[in-house]
Amino acid sequence: MPVINRIAEFHREMTEWRQDLHAHPELALQETRTSGVVQGKLREFGVDEIITGIARTGVVGVIRGTGTSGRAIGLRADMDALPILEESGAPYASQNAGVMHACGHDGHTTMLLGAAKYLAETRNFDGTVYVIFQPAEENLAGGDIMVKEGLFERCPVEMVFGMHNWPQMPAGTFAWREGPVMAAVANIEITITGRGAHGAMPHFGIDPVVIASHIVTALQSIVARSIEPLESGVVTVGHINGGHTYNVIPETVRMLGTARWFNDRVGDQLEDGVRRLATGIAESFGARADVVFSRDYPATVNDPDATALSRRAAAAVAGDARVVHMQKPTMGGEDFAFMLNAKQGSYIMLGAARGKDDAMVHHPRYDFNDEILPIGASYWATLAEQLLPRRE
Repeated sequence: MPVINRIAEFHREMTEWRQDLHAHPELALQETRTSGVVQGKLREFGVDEIITGIARTGVVGVIRGTGTSGRAIGLRADMDALPILEESGAPYASQNAGVMHACGHDGHTTMLLGAAKYLAETRNFDGTVYVIFQPAEENLAGGDIMVKEGLFERCPVEMVFGMHNWPQMPAGTFAWREGPVMAAVANIEITITGRGAHGAMPHFGIDPVVIASHIVTALQSIVARSIEPLESGVVTVGHINGGHTYNVIPETVRMLGTARWFNDRVGDQLEDGVRRLATGIAESFGARADVVFSRDYPATVNDPDATALSRRAAAAVAGDARVVHMQKPTMGGEDFAFMLNAKQGSYIMLGAARGKDDAMVHHPRYDFNDEILPIGASYWATLAEQLLPRRE
């Protein structure tokens, strides 16, 4: 695999960084140790400036190249972990019970650190590279917080780029896509209030469990019967909680779910459908449904020109044949969308499959593939050198 020779030389070192981060995962906006490790590495590499405190634990390293260009780009990696009990069996498995790096953010952070080390050593570019280590990608929209707290005022980049590992693609391949690449995300919370009763005497109550069952079934009709077939949308209920024992009808049931879409009009239709069906069904049974439809992340939309630049850098590292078009976007969500709403940029996928037991991200057995660390770091470094070329 054609990676930058200097980066290949410290592959083992990067593996050690990654596995250390994996063993010490931290949840969104709690990445204190991770942030400290990143700052320590950036100081060790000799970057020109370290910016801290944006979105609590966020870190930005400032690396200035040779020459007098005022141009600048941003490279972003996420740092946070997930509330999942790890089942990978790795010797470096999570030491924080119930928390694990199940999405590869430990690898993302390490690849950007590897690029920072190389760029700070070589300075083979003309301009400024901001390496952005973002907290709270999972659920708490750290990208939005960083933008709102002045990231791009303090770091005036022309373009910003992101990357995610993908265990279902061959290791070392890249996948690109213009336009929507990941979906908009809403969290749904429905609280049904009925009337509790003895389980043997349901006529004295209004059963919120039965009502919840009707609502779950009805919600599946929104996409099937309300959304134009050529559009995309998802409504999923992932959690239902109510009652405590066998023979008691509870007073309330709480339902949690998610909605996904690309077209804003579809998002409006999904919200209207969830509210209308949940409240209407509950009312028809004599109960009440309170609905919260929280639009958390917009769709992640790649700029065509920036995507062409990311493709060129990927091809320089992996070869044209291993840089493929991503035929369809994914319904996963990504708060890098907030950075792309603020700045021109692009988001690319890096294949991470081992070919054996390749658990998908957010799975208890998932683990980042350390073999791709120098590939991702080389992509970042190549992108910086291509976009900010030195003048002879």
